[in-house]
Amino acid sequence: MSDVTSAAEITDDSRVRANVVRLAAAQALTGANSAVIFATGSIVGATLAPDMSLATVPLSMYVLGLAAGTLPTGAISRRFGRRVAFVVGTGLGMLTGVLGSYAILHGSFVLFCIATFLGGLYGAVAQSYRFAAADGASAAYRPKAVSWVMAGGVFAGVLGPQLVQWTMDVWQPYLFAFSFLVQAAVALVAMGIVAGVDTPKPAPADLHGGRPLLDIVTQPRFIAAALCGVISYPMMNLVMTSAPLAMKMCGLSVSDSNFGIQWHIVAMYGPSFFTGALIARFGAPKVVGAGLLLEAGAAGIGLSGITAMHFWATLIVLGVGWNFSFIGASALVLETHRPQERNKVQAFNDFLVFGMMAIGSFSSGQLLANYGWSAVNMVVFPPVVLGLAVLSLASWARRRKARLDAAMGEFPDAI
Repeated sequence: MSDVTSAAEITDDSRVRANVVRLAAAQALTGANSAVIFATGSIVGATLAPDMSLATVPLSMYVLGLAAGTLPTGAISRRFGRRVAFVVGTGLGMLTGVLGSYAILHGSFVLFCIATFLGGLYGAVAQSYRFAAADGASAAYRPKAVSWVMAGGVFAGVLGPQLVQWTMDVWQPYLFAFSFLVQAAVALVAMGIVAGVDTPKPAPADLHGGRPLLDIVTQPRFIAAALCGVISYPMMNLVMTSAPLAMKMCGLSVSDSNFGIQWHIVAMYGPSFFTGALIARFGAPKVVGAGLLLEAGAAGIGLSGITAMHFWATLIVLGVGWNFSFIGASALVLETHRPQERNKVQAFNDFLVFGMMAIGSFSSGQLLANYGWSAVNMVVFPPVVLGLAVLSLASWARRRKARLDAAMGEFPDAI
């Protein structure tokens, strides 16, 4: 029996590895699209918006799109399969680039915000790549599959900002207009890649089976995982989206901003080559805790100065912290559901994460404009402390339950 199980796991992991390659490539291209938006959104917003306090609204619309797209992505994946959801997402990515370019050429702030919202919908679909990589994988390979797909973002960190750097001045005086048109072409390439992903077809049990969602999400393990995701991603997003405009306000150049965003994205995804191994060795809670501490450290660096080096160091440490905390939290989510429950649970988790990001993102422009870069960094500390406390409590409860279960097994009459 053990031999059959082992052979099945090897077969599954072989298929999963082929998917991981495609999904990692798609992650790189999707990440390049989001990098274009993050590197240019607040700057274009400051140019097109009727008021400077609205400069980060395009980035907030992107985050709103992330939140709005999570549950529909789960529903489409459940009904038609993940591959259909992936193709729909890349189609939205193409529309993002075309509409964004048109909005810049015609000076329309509203159209530009719609374009970034569509980019958020594309990003919401891409967020499911990490979970799709684990479909059918053995328990031992799942964290590595998630981690390796996220590693594709390393290339996004190089491609996205360089794409902006090479194309931002092509259609003078319309800064970044050509960048968005090229972004549409990148999404088209991504569509060809995700169309070849070998995902299992939805089974009837996937449509109606499994426990009620409420029973799953009230587990202490899920609460801790979701809360840490809710803290790690929005806090990273708050600092990252504010940084380009803050650098401009401090007299630094667009090239300085592009460089910072580039290395931030590399730092976000680069550790993914070994994050899965760290989770396997030390456990997801410890990796999540280390990530949250690094995010707090990044905020501390941001408070210590406003030179280009300070901004770059903040963004790099922030990226590494996000990698550990978010991938670790994603691995925790995978431990809380059964296979037939995966789409609804994963979609709900991402809805919580990106819904909170959307709420926080709309306040980031006001926070930066009214209180400055220091206030943006100060906001990071209280949520990190909360996340560490809840994570520690959930881990303690899990260890206590394991001890009680062991005691009952050894001394069944004791309780």
